[in-house]
Order: sequence, then C-alpha cells, then structure tokens
Amino acid sequence: MLFRSAIEKHGPVYKYGALIGYAANAIQKGDHVHSHNLYMKDTSHNYSVGTEKTDTRFTDPSCRLSFEGYVRADGRVGTRNYIGVLSTVNCSASVTHFIAQEANKFLDDRFDNIDGVVGLSHGAGCCMTIGGEGLDILQKTMAGFAKNPNFGGILVVGLGCEVNLVKSFMEASNFSENSLLKTLDIQKMGGTQKTVGKALELIEGMLPQVAAARRETVSVEHLVLGLECGGSDAYSGITANPALGAAADLVVQNGGTVILAETPEIYGAEHLLIQRAASQKVADKLIEKILWWEAYTQKHNAQINNNPTPGNKEGGLTTILEKSLGAVAKAGTTNLNDVFAYAQAVTTKGMVFMDTPGYDIVSITGMIAGGANMVCFTTGRGTVVGFKPVPTLKLASNTAMYSQLSDDIDINCGSIIDKGMSVKEMGEHIFSSILDTASGKKSRSEVHGYGDHEFVPWHIGAVL
Repeated sequence: MLFRSAIEKHGPVYKYGALIGYAANAIQKGDHVHSHNLYMKDTSHNYSVGTEKTDTRFTDPSCRLSFEGYVRADGRVGTRNYIGVLSTVNCSASVTHFIAQEANKFLDDRFDNIDGVVGLSHGAGCCMTIGGEGLDILQKTMAGFAKNPNFGGILVVGLGCEVNLVKSFMEASNFSENSLLKTLDIQKMGGTQKTVGKALELIEGMLPQVAAARRETVSVEHLVLGLECGGSDAYSGITANPALGAAADLVVQNGGTVILAETPEIYGAEHLLIQRAASQKVADKLIEKILWWEAYTQKHNAQINNNPTPGNKEGGLTTILEKSLGAVAKAGTTNLNDVFAYAQAVTTKGMVFMDTPGYDIVSITGMIAGGANMVCFTTGRGTVVGFKPVPTLKLASNTAMYSQLSDDIDINCGSIIDKGMSVKEMGEHIFSSILDTASGKKSRSEVHGYGDHEFVPWHIGAVL
C-alpha cells in the first residue's frame, strides 16, 4: 500500500481505521509500506467490553428462510448423509481407507440418498500421555465428528494396542455401541482382510437405517456455519470477508449459528469482538484464549506475528494486525454470544467463537467436531481443499485468482471491485448459495471428491 503522508520512525500506521503496526524507519509520502518497513509491538489488553453490543433484528420465526436437511433422532439437522469410518490411531489409517473404498464400491448403485462412506484417519493416537491434553483433544475431536449430524452412521476402527484404544475412546466419549455406531480392532479380528470383511458386514447392517433418511424442509435455525479464511490477500478484508460477514448476519437473523475461529488470526483485532461481547463472562473467555496463545507462542520461542505466510505477504498483507482486521470481518456485525474450546460442542445460537489454530485444516476440523454442518472458506491466493462430511463453499477475494482457479472456487467476491456489486448484495448471494448447498447442491470441492484426507485434529503435547 502507498501512503499519502509521511510517517516518522516508530510512528503508528493505520489501515481500515485501525492500527496495523509501526514504522521501522521514516516513511515518506508515496512510499510503499509493507513488511520491509513495518513492525509490530505487543497488543494492548485494555478492552472495552460490550460497548458496541446491539440488539439483533431477528426474523420472525414464522418468516424464517429454510433449507432441505436431514433431521436426526436428537433433533439436530444434517446437510449431508454420510457413513464415517473413524480411525483411533494412525496404525489403523490405511485399513480405515480400505474399508471406505470397498464400501463405496457397493454403495454407489444402491442408495442414491447416501452421500458415501468416508474414511477419517489422522497422524496421532499412540505414544501420547494418558490423561494429557493432547489425547483429550484427539478424543473430543473424534467424538465430535462421530456426533456430527452429517453422519448417519459411524464405524470406529483401532489397531488394538494403541494409547487411544477403542475401549478408552468409547468410555471417554460416553459412547455405547448401537445399530449406527460399531467398533472393530484389527488385532482381534485377525488382520487387514478379515477386518475389512467384517467392516463391510457392519456397514451393510447400517444401510437400511441410513438410507431411510430423507431431506425435509427445516428452518435456517438448524444451520451451523463454520467461517474460515486461508491464503488471504490484501483484498480479503474488503471483499470476501465482509461479504461473508453480511451472509453470516443473515444466518444469525434467521435463528442460525455462525462460528468464527482461528485465535492467532483475530489477534490484534480481538477488541472488536470484545466490544460486541454479550456479557463480561463471554469477554473473559476470549481474553483467556488470547493470553494462552501469547504464553504458548512465547514458550516455543515464536511470535504470533509470524502467522502471515509468505503467500499472505506476497498478496499484500503485512502484520498479523492487518490480517486479523480482515479475518474478523467474516463474523459480521452481530454480538459475540459465546466462546468455545477446540472441538467443543457448540450449544449457543448466534455468532460464537471457537479457539483454534490458524492452520485452516486443523481449524475447520475443530469446527466440524463442534457441530458445523456447513463451511464457507474465503481465500485470496486460492485453495483446493474440502471437508467431508461437511460441504464447503470457497469464496475468492479477487477476480484474477477466481479466473485462474474457477474450477475449484464457488463464488467470486471480486465482483465487489470489478462490477461495483455492494458487500450487502454479495452477502445475499453467498447466503442464497449456502442454502442451496445445504439443501444438496454440490460444492466444487465435492464435485472433485475432496475431503478424505482433511481430518487433522489439533496436536498438542509430547510424542513419547
């Protein structure tokens, strides 16, 4: 960006009307301001709680918009109807995918309302501290996926000698086997082939119940939308993110829930959320997360300002403060109603926050574990991921990137700049696309079949 006036050395630099850093040396009028001449200090913790809190204009329940979803026995609503094969440990990862591959072969031609069988494997599950935070997070994430309403049935597959044993996972999650939740241990079954064979029998037994589900008209109040940005650029904060924020407001006004996440990517802009906190208790929860991240990064000799990637910086972003200002825009303008731990079940309506890393795949994994049944992912540099069992709409911040990756991107928010479309109009278009996709229209990532390898729980703690 180019500045219209000179800034003295160590002077504050503002963008979007907010502080994004300090001048590393004197900046002259017309100079290019970027990471080469900008630095960041620790952010202030002098917060004003609830000063921007407003009364949300909710749509009358009788007039709320709707989508076509799968109503589960507990009342929650899915936007897809998958069967999941969930690995307890990386040692059972390949068998998990073998099972999914074989199950999909006989599924395709028989049940057109089952979206498929997806194998969910990960890189952990053993040599972890029993009772430690890392194992706790892994088990909560797995349990959250098992309970996600986009799954009609779940098969849990373990090796048989790991720290995260099937039995331990089931007990920690308060799960009991039933007709739609089954378990297997590879060692007890006698190896790969016998495990795959038995798994196919168990999935076959689930099929009648899972296939019996039919889409029905439900209110937007049953939508839980995860908000993510990745590969952001200088346009993200003025096109895709605020447009998604406008769509998020419509979800909330219609009684639904939106989840903002990525704590390191709201850093320096958290005050904007705290000003909209519904209560002091909610504000304190978010402040606690910010302080934890400061201590966590310091412990590992890192800086939160290292978060902007080389791609972010090449796209025009400088400090984490600037990136965060754009990222917070995804949350729209409604109040912050609650703050949740990573993978914790989201039980509060409206706009809420989940503590996750800024790594997109890990962040979205946490939100899906928390109950998200739909995801919107804004990007300025481009991304090609997907997240079974949840459909993901990808939103481009600029037309050039959209044109380059149009086969992978669902919506071009660059029209705000190129065609004069307002943020409000683009938000309405995104909201309409959300409802269509929630009702069964495939996103670009679903067309390509993405989502079998993007289950990445947050890994904390020693590998022993």
